[in-house]
Amino acid sequence: MFEQQDLLDIARTPMPFGKYAGRVLIDLPEEYLLWFAKKEFPAGRLGRLMALTLEIKIEGLQGLIQPLKEG
Repeated sequence: MFEQQDLLDIARTPMPFGKYAGRVLIDLPEEYLLWFAKKEFPAGRLGRLMALTLEIKIEGLQGLIQPLKEG
């Protein structure tokens, strides 16, 4: 399960490290998230948000998150 705050965080939280540092989670490439899914998502909230972001992308629901980016 997820909460409304999770969706807001996916739309507004920048990736803190790596190749896509600074890019908000919803804008991360699906391939990058799939790589983490195979290796292991980071521990804690960031990892849970990245896993949820991947689910949203796989289901084609990015359009629900995009309006949340603006504020």
